[in-house]
Amino acid sequence: MSDDPLAVTPRLGLGTMGIDDADRIAAAIETGYRHLDTAQIYDNEAVVGRGVERASVERADLSLATKVWADSLAPEDVAASTRESLDRLGVDYVDLLYVHRPIDTYDPEATLPAFDRLRDEGRVRAVGVSNFDAEQVAEARDILDAPLAANQVEMHPLYQQETLLADARRNGYALVAYSPLAQGEVFDLPELESVAEKHDATPAQVSLAWLAGKDPVVPIPRSASDDHLRENLAALDLELDADDVAAIESIDREKKLFE
Repeated sequence: MSDDPLAVTPRLGLGTMGIDDADRIAAAIETGYRHLDTAQIYDNEAVVGRGVERASVERADLSLATKVWADSLAPEDVAASTRESLDRLGVDYVDLLYVHRPIDTYDPEATLPAFDRLRDEGRVRAVGVSNFDAEQVAEARDILDAPLAANQVEMHPLYQQETLLADARRNGYALVAYSPLAQGEVFDLPELESVAEKHDATPAQVSLAWLAGKDPVVPIPRSASDDHLRENLAALDLELDADDVAAIESIDREKKLFE
């Protein structure tokens, strides 16, 4: 088990919310994706598990992440629901286990030690949080024995998360960006269209390249087709220059898509 919390988050992953086809998961793995993100509330852990089983890549070469939903964050429920997640995924451990949201049954002093225990037992390689603000992240880091590996949050050109990015860099955890294409709104942003035309790329690829270039950000786009799987992964080969980055970061309107 690596002592580096960032080792469980490759540069770009696959968000699986809404994917109910195991062959889509297997296809993503065969295309080159090595980080797969699911959650108890997505109701597709078994689908992800079947996709992993069908793919030709060894389990040890994959990074699997799931999230404990807000109604299961009491210590005994964390343990029980994580065992159920492992059973559905068909694995002995997950590489990254998140607190999905700091609401409902979340009690930092009670919840987070239960995550530590799962890590000590080898059921979890690393611990993360999701939808936490900087103050909540600081509290979690103070309570956890394990190093915090990641905070998964909405992040895209219309919601750039400067405060959390600075905190992630300062404290050595990944900022995992969900909805990195702003639910398709990146296709209508002139700033991204211009950069995309310059590089013979798509606005989606520009958004993903911009995010992946902002170490330690890890975008996790969801894809509905083999073509998009390949296009999204190819964004890692797109090299944006300083003018491109400045154009994207000059966007002066903000739109948060998820509350």
